[in-house]
Amino acid sequence: MHDVLDELHRRWSEGETVGVGTVVATFSSAPRAPGAAMLVAADGSAVGSVSGGCVEGAVYELAQQVVENSTPVLQRYGVSDDDAFAVGLTCGGIIDIFVERVDRESMPELGELVTSVREGRPVAVVTVIEHADPALLGRRMLVWPDRASGGFGSERIDDAVLDDARGLLAGGRSATLHYGPDGQRRGEGMAVFVNTFEPRPRMLVFGAIDFAAAMARMGTFLGYEVTVCDARPVFATKTRFPEAHEVVVDWPHRYLAAEAEAGRIDGRTVVTVLTHDPKFDVPLLEVALSLDVGYIGAMGSRRTHDDRIARLREAGVGDVELKRLASPIGLDLGARTPEETAVSIGAEIIAQRWGGGGRRLSDLDGRIHGEQER
Repeated sequence: MHDVLDELHRRWSEGETVGVGTVVATFSSAPRAPGAAMLVAADGSAVGSVSGGCVEGAVYELAQQVVENSTPVLQRYGVSDDDAFAVGLTCGGIIDIFVERVDRESMPELGELVTSVREGRPVAVVTVIEHADPALLGRRMLVWPDRASGGFGSERIDDAVLDDARGLLAGGRSATLHYGPDGQRRGEGMAVFVNTFEPRPRMLVFGAIDFAAAMARMGTFLGYEVTVCDARPVFATKTRFPEAHEVVVDWPHRYLAAEAEAGRIDGRTVVTVLTHDPKFDVPLLEVALSLDVGYIGAMGSRRTHDDRIARLREAGVGDVELKRLASPIGLDLGARTPEETAVSIGAEIIAQRWGGGGRRLSDLDGRIHGEQER
């Protein structure tokens, strides 16, 4: 629901009723992950995507029906050998989509959800998507790390769901969970979808150069909260980096250490070092390589890389830490311009995050999207 949340809130605030289809489970190769959503408005417009185009038409029609009759539907889409021409996924995967009516009456907690998301507070929406009792379908609970709002009318269900939802929230994962009708751990008959909303991961771009401007645009496009940092105030300005969410004038290593001390760095954080200057990048990389972050890359030629590694070794950085450093930064795409280089770096970040090899898909066999979790 992340991708349609702002539009959903706008229409909800204006008193409009809409249909929302949300991917709640995927099997085999599927184009969209759990949590992807499509909104169908009363004026016939649609926002978002649940399959990259394969089943959007069917979900669109189903959402209109659900709005009309107010009954939520859990629908599975896929292709089988017996029904190869039915509406399904051309990639051969299977997705479960929960389609529901959303308005101020059916989802009064939407305003509180949006406030938490905008303030950067982790929150999860837990929705009953399958149950023998129709009255429970679509019932919701909002879960934060330290509190919860709403419930399902059973203390046993609430307790079981709350514990599991907090576990998923801590890991930043959205998933469907299964229980017995009254929340029994080992049972069937009840399914809930936990849709987690975490603050956006951070991308820290060090070095206020032309490549940094392109990297800031790429980071924003990929969904990161982008900060550009440089010690030189004449270069580190918002005018030069309009795509960045924040521009900071400070010594890079001092800024990164302070952010880590304040708890604003985590395992999803991306660090790109574009400074080209040992007095900036060596102290900075000493700090970065001591932190649990998702990616650390440094720009420079082979000669710059060798000199940088030697200086880091002299500073006491060990082989284990140095293996985490992507240097020279980026994948081999033949990039020349700042924009092409930003694509190269972004591609390496994606590949490291999801375990991709960076090779042409046409040269490979097997699934394109990889195995999806239920």
